[in-house]
Amino acid sequence: MEDHVQGPNEQRYSHICSVLQILNAKWAFLIIAELSQGPKRFQQLHRDLAVVKTQSLTNVLRLLEKNEIVRRQVFPTVPISVEYSLTEKGMDFQTSLKEMEKWAIKWGPARDAEG
Repeated sequence: MEDHVQGPNEQRYSHICSVLQILNAKWAFLIIAELSQGPKRFQQLHRDLAVVKTQSLTNVLRLLEKNEIVRRQVFPTVPISVEYSLTEKGMDFQTSLKEMEKWAIKWGPARDAEG
């Protein structure tokens, strides 16, 4: 079996593709945006993102934590409290989100509906 050799375009876009795989989770962008406002405990995050089911929120938070975008801190209270916040890597992603939002405002589906 031959090894696949990446062409110049595949190499150029491989980093972007790896980021998109992390952020492919349905609610990842919404969770990152919510946490950009500051740390939140799980229940508060769940209330603020009422559209996201509990299991989906848990799964996406685990994925973002695994990829070092979100930090999970456990407090030894009764019952145990868990707080989520963005890591430095997660905070740095805000610049990219803002640029994506500018692009979406300029070129997104809402623009097509106006025309």
